[in-house]
Amino acid sequence: METAGYFAAVLIGISLGLIGGGGSILTVPVLVYLFGIHAALATTYSLFIVGLTSSVGAVSYFIRKQVDVKTGLVFGVPSIVTVYLVRTFLMPAIPEVILQMERFNLSKNTFLLLLFGIVMLPAAFSMIRKRKEDAVETGIAPATFNYPFVIAVGAGVGVLTGMIGAGGGFLIIPALVNFLKIPIKTAIGTSLMIIAVNALLGFCFSLAYTPVAWTFLFPIAGIAIAGIWIGSKMASVIDGKKLKPAFGWFVLIMGIGILLREILA
Repeated sequence: METAGYFAAVLIGISLGLIGGGGSILTVPVLVYLFGIHAALATTYSLFIVGLTSSVGAVSYFIRKQVDVKTGLVFGVPSIVTVYLVRTFLMPAIPEVILQMERFNLSKNTFLLLLFGIVMLPAAFSMIRKRKEDAVETGIAPATFNYPFVIAVGAGVGVLTGMIGAGGGFLIIPALVNFLKIPIKTAIGTSLMIIAVNALLGFCFSLAYTPVAWTFLFPIAGIAIAGIWIGSKMASVIDGKKLKPAFGWFVLIMGIGILLREILA
């Protein structure tokens, strides 16, 4: 199972390098089901892995001048605030047993995995369905910068990142392209920057109450970073957009599998 987990870590990085997102949604299931880590701890570990790998990807886009720093900052500030609130106050406050009845117990572990499975469904559909931005490489700057919308989406992404340790690229990229008219490649680079900042800060916010096995975490993150390098090289010869729907179906099956497993258990 651990061997499969290390192989999956490579795939997480490859997906980030090849299609610009999606891989982070698999980090928690890999940690829980292949490495046997408790769900709450897995969300913390996921923040480190996702943040580190996304930062590596963001640097390559920044070098190519495909990162909109202004939009990233407007997105990032409300995201950081909500990540801080969730990781500092909400997550520690969730009891180990949320609901206990005669024939039904809802533990914190099960609750987080159910929440994760639910989030995986819209993430999968966002990759499966053909969007207008998939065919657009350039965009037209909007007449006005919609600050309330960007702040609201940023706050929502922060809650998602803080709760389940996922980057939220499936929310960020469509918002940047459809509503702010940012070119798709710049949207991907900006998304990676936002995810990197949110996830790494969220991990730092968790250190006060979470023990970290660095000897386990660094190799996993290193393997995922190697996957990003492989994915970036593959992107020059393989059209990631053609693989995106197939990856979306895989995420959908994974999400349904997690929901069924936790509900039946």
